[in-house]
Amino acid sequence: MQASSPHAPLGHSGQRDPTRFILIGTSHPGNVGATARAMKVMGFSDLVLVRPRFADVLIQEEAVAMASGAADILVRARVVDSLAEALEGISYAIGTAMTPRDFGPPTITPREGLTKLAAATPMHRVGFVFGSERYGMANEDVYRCNAVISIPTNPDYGSLNLSQAVQVLAYEWRQALGSFAVEARTPDVALASGDAVQGALAHWEQALIKLGFLDPAAPKKLMPRLNQLINRAELRQEEIHILRGIAKAIIDKS
Repeated sequence: MQASSPHAPLGHSGQRDPTRFILIGTSHPGNVGATARAMKVMGFSDLVLVRPRFADVLIQEEAVAMASGAADILVRARVVDSLAEALEGISYAIGTAMTPRDFGPPTITPREGLTKLAAATPMHRVGFVFGSERYGMANEDVYRCNAVISIPTNPDYGSLNLSQAVQVLAYEWRQALGSFAVEARTPDVALASGDAVQGALAHWEQALIKLGFLDPAAPKKLMPRLNQLINRAELRQEEIHILRGIAKAIIDKS
């Protein structure tokens, strides 16, 4: 067993990771690996296992395979004997279980509850606590938590795999803390000019007449409608060239 440390590891930006993910009594090595992956893609790195079924779970082949690039999370993960050890240094523990019927901590939802928690001053060191795949969290473990969290799911089927639940909460917590920037890639291609559009329409008018689709004696509103269609499409110059190429091919073969 590795000794527990109250010091958080460094996160994705070199800052102290404010979050710990705690798995109690985990049975499947694949879930441990998938949890590491779910954590890493959201920028978290502090993983603690409490009495996993297999003592060597962090190095088992299935765990490493399911981590898929997040093996560094497994390398830094710690195994402890009790939830009390796992919660050292944590100021706000969130259980992923139903509140016991007799009494217990309040229930929060990911979007509203985590947003409020992220805005607290001073900022909490947060621990998300997950029970075993088969039995979930014991009541005595739930009582140690400041809150329990409920993921809104289909009322007819709300069964989430352990690593899926980790991914959902890791995402929501990352959003509450401040999401990662998404790189917007806008093609640096100019829209076709009005002259180019009108030239293409004139070319298509010739092609449609050649096909017999457009009667020049009774054109109705075909060409104005095509003009509106092209305007809505906001075509690029290369796309105008394609349309004119098609029109030329029609004319040449007619």
